[in-house]
Amino acid sequence: MDWLAVNARRRADPQVLWPQVRSVIMLGVNYGPDRDPRAILTQRERAAISVYAQGDDYHDVIKTRLKALARWLIAQAGGDVKVFVDTAAVMEKPLAARAGIGWQGKHTNLVSREFGSWLFLGSIFTTLELPRDEAGDDICGSCRACLDSCPTSAFPAPYKLDARRCISYLTIEHKGAIPLEFRAAIGNRIYGCDDCLAACPWNKFAQAGREAKLAAREMLRAPELAELARLDDAQFRALFAKTAVKRTGRDRFVRNVLIAIGNSGESELAREAAARLDDRSPLVRGAAIWALSRLMNREAFDALAAAHEKSERDASVREEWAAARQPEAAIG
Repeated sequence: MDWLAVNARRRADPQVLWPQVRSVIMLGVNYGPDRDPRAILTQRERAAISVYAQGDDYHDVIKTRLKALARWLIAQAGGDVKVFVDTAAVMEKPLAARAGIGWQGKHTNLVSREFGSWLFLGSIFTTLELPRDEAGDDICGSCRACLDSCPTSAFPAPYKLDARRCISYLTIEHKGAIPLEFRAAIGNRIYGCDDCLAACPWNKFAQAGREAKLAAREMLRAPELAELARLDDAQFRALFAKTAVKRTGRDRFVRNVLIAIGNSGESELAREAAARLDDRSPLVRGAAIWALSRLMNREAFDALAAAHEKSERDASVREEWAAARQPEAAIG
């Protein structure tokens, strides 16, 4: 069974979530960037964080606004309401397309004539009977820009996503070691990926978002990988307070940073990876091994392995050492 089918089973019809619902109000909030988010991909010593995660957590910002709108609706027309912002099994994108906000593009995300691919979605379920809007038309045509831009070929066909290959899934949702076959393609993307969104030609009509709380924090636009690799748990939580990044936790985040360090080609960053070989987290230690195998010459790496490998008790980390010591593994 493919991922879309699994996802469809997990996502519920509105009346399954709330039998009393009679209408669903869909809303979109523009978070369009003020620059091309792909530009940072050439700055290999710096980290690329997905546009949506560079500001305050959209769940908190939008839910507050939805609740205010819902209270107004009750005051004006009565009835009962529930609000959702990616917080329940709501099929936001198909519902938004049916409401006329846009259409689901070939990258499976919503596309708007006015805002391109840069929309957060929220919904208000209500017991009120409201008139329906016309559904949005799919006007992707023969364009394949989003599909062809994917670094890991995560689209087996238009309108179909294999999440197991998606960099956003791998760097945010995936809890274990990132599969070897995808590590090089991740580049310096440490939280999410904007490539398929940014490639959409409809973005030529997009506008920069105007919600101040969703605007990018300057320190998250292009942070240095070296600084991020040094974060302990308290520092991680302090730096990413009130952002979506905090949901990954420090260990998964530093795992991603070390993958980016391994892709940087910057030998000076090897010291940052080496400092993580004694990290308390096996996930971090394993990623550090891979990064070092990419940045060090074979002789130096083998000497490092000899000093650490025998004392390693975690099976997954020992597997990383073994894989990294294969002749084809190191590029230094």
